[in-house]
Amino acid sequence: MKKIYTALTLSFTILLASCGKEEKKVIADNSPAINVKVQKVEANTNSPFLSVSGKIQAANSADLSTRMMGYVNKVHVNVGDKVKKGQLLVSINNTDLQAKKGQVNAGITEAKTAFNNASKNYNRFKNLYESKSISQKEMDDMTANYEMAKARLESANQMKNEINAQFAYSNITAPFSGIVTSKNVENGNMANPGTPLISIETPGNFEVMTMVPETEISQIKNGTTVDVLVKSINKNIKGKVVEVSSSAKNTGGQYLVKINLDKTDANILSGMFTTVQFPVERKTTSEMVLIPTEALVKNGQLSGIYTVSESNKALLRWLRLGRTYGNEVEVLSGLSSNETYIISTDGKLFNGAKISIQ
Repeated sequence: MKKIYTALTLSFTILLASCGKEEKKVIADNSPAINVKVQKVEANTNSPFLSVSGKIQAANSADLSTRMMGYVNKVHVNVGDKVKKGQLLVSINNTDLQAKKGQVNAGITEAKTAFNNASKNYNRFKNLYESKSISQKEMDDMTANYEMAKARLESANQMKNEINAQFAYSNITAPFSGIVTSKNVENGNMANPGTPLISIETPGNFEVMTMVPETEISQIKNGTTVDVLVKSINKNIKGKVVEVSSSAKNTGGQYLVKINLDKTDANILSGMFTTVQFPVERKTTSEMVLIPTEALVKNGQLSGIYTVSESNKALLRWLRLGRTYGNEVEVLSGLSSNETYIISTDGKLFNGAKISIQ
């Protein structure tokens, strides 16, 4: 029994010795360094501007509809057509109006004949009354007949004016010269009251509608010059504030601001989205950390930036961001003043990648 125990102990000792002599393998990182450009965070103490989104629309535009129901006989224009003020755009079936117009004209003829007859009788009785050939009662009765005939004729004429006004809603014309921007009806369709049929606008004169939060609206004044960035064509256009709403009751806590755009050769169109930059004063004197939006790294709802470690490696750091100011965004936490971050790279970065600062 003692010999077996001694043999087991010897075997275990030899095994431990062999494990202790095993060399550890070290894997070297031979991946090439990625060339990057860096920038140091600088605190901004100047007064920034407020940046909000807006939308371009024509200063003079109209959605044309009718207040009568009927089938569309013909649409006389197409989208993109230039039209002049008073030009016929849409014709709506008005057979019933034509019948009513005939009835009204007949009524006018009848009322006019009765009025002429009453007028002659009135003048005849007036002469007899002045010669005291008739009584006061007879003169009063004739005067009443004359006034009623006159009133019937006036009523018939006003009915004709009403019918003529309804004809304006069966023949839709252009209220001003411009371009047709949309056509929502075709020949044979049913036109319903209040439903837009044709939209037109005057080109070349544009405005921007935007919403400003309640924390900043007190600093927005009429006549203020602003910068408007049209995102789709990457053009900056000057504008001037012409209207500032004093109520946010129907706009969800946002205040409506209208801006007239300066004349420009840029190819801007209604419906384009913009970024409007209002010059506003800082409410605090604390330093603000701003970084370019192009340096941000997005992952779902998270936003971060690559910083540089002491061993020259890229370190991804998640940030909490604030308001956007043009091409820069405010960093609320995650990055401090005088820290260095990567602004651009020649390759695809990842957390822990070797970098070479250019």
